[in-house]
Amino acid sequence: MTTPAFTHTVTERFLRYVVIDTQSDPASSTYPSTGKQKDLGRLLVAELQAMGIGDAHLDQHGYVYATIPANTQKKVPVICFCSHMDTSPDCSGRNVKPQLVRNYRGGDITLPADPAQVIRVAEHPALKDQIGNDIITTDGTTLLGADNKAGVAEIMDAAHALVQNPQIKHGTIKILFTPDEEIGRGVDKVNLKKLGADFAYTIDGESAGTIEDETFSADGVTITIEGVSTHPGFAKGKMEHAIKIAAAIVDRLPKDTCSPETTEGKQGFLHPIGITGALEKATLGFIVRDFTEVGLKEKEVLLEGIVKDVMKGFPRSTYAIEIKEQYRNMKEVIDRHPEIVDYAIEAIRRAGLKPVRSSIRGGTDGSRLSFMGLPCPNIFAGEHAFHSRLEWVSVQDMERAVQTIVHLAMIWEERSNV
Repeated sequence: MTTPAFTHTVTERFLRYVVIDTQSDPASSTYPSTGKQKDLGRLLVAELQAMGIGDAHLDQHGYVYATIPANTQKKVPVICFCSHMDTSPDCSGRNVKPQLVRNYRGGDITLPADPAQVIRVAEHPALKDQIGNDIITTDGTTLLGADNKAGVAEIMDAAHALVQNPQIKHGTIKILFTPDEEIGRGVDKVNLKKLGADFAYTIDGESAGTIEDETFSADGVTITIEGVSTHPGFAKGKMEHAIKIAAAIVDRLPKDTCSPETTEGKQGFLHPIGITGALEKATLGFIVRDFTEVGLKEKEVLLEGIVKDVMKGFPRSTYAIEIKEQYRNMKEVIDRHPEIVDYAIEAIRRAGLKPVRSSIRGGTDGSRLSFMGLPCPNIFAGEHAFHSRLEWVSVQDMERAVQTIVHLAMIWEERSNV
């Protein structure tokens, strides 16, 4: 099956979008967490409406909704393509200056504004698959925003292709762009009834050809330590310092396993993400990740065992532990609808790529959407080294992602009953 003919404008779109600062803010209580995310949302709505997608709109919470009507008489499930507009708070997204390395011939890429920032082949082996391609980086002072503006640009370009090529038969296609995914709030305010989709795909993956149908399961753990406060001049035998107790807990964590820096593949971890407090009271924050509920529980039991052991040395102090569910492995839901992944694999093949089915050592909006009733695996967007100044994406990978989305719309129509 040949790829439908249409003009590839995904790079132009991507370069427009990345210069708009859309960083989310985990300390904010507003929704979206930063008003500047709506700047991109308004631009996307204007572009969608200019394509002829009349219902495109931005809601008060920063979500963009749009519908491409069906152009077939078949009864086809409603499919949604979703990407997030925000970029990570981990690295500056202000004043992004994208650089285009044309016809990459191999070797390390030194970023121009900061020669200390080097995308090394030894650390980024995916570069070996990019010989002859055009690679977009930053100047080395900010992240790029390919996570997930590559996905946004790809969905926009695919929408343009579907609208401009009515000979491509498809069912109703929904488009959803979300805010605040990077801080875990990407679907907190989504209106699934208004969206009206049966199945969905996030376009937020890494290497070209990848389809991800499995994520970590995730919990957050908060440990509160109540120490014993006295005047430091008269503290002998009395003071039990809450910060020191918290530090002792962190020090007892496994050194060679069970941490992000010592695990890979299907291995989970315990990860301290914050410590605050004073002499009398301190708080520790952890995230716990594993692909199974059993693995999560084992790590939480391990953590509480460490806490109890440390507390034996501080008999007059107390602790409280709170565990909150964050998201669960979407595979449990997606496996009930195997056609979702099967059709994506076929679409990737039709785009000229070798499909690779894999797991995400993290989560996506699709993790929560799946458990909210909208099964949603993740398709590649081509982004690499996200959340860093070394982030990059190739033009050709983005174009293949556009082709994959268009083919996927076609396949759902082809495989549906009259």
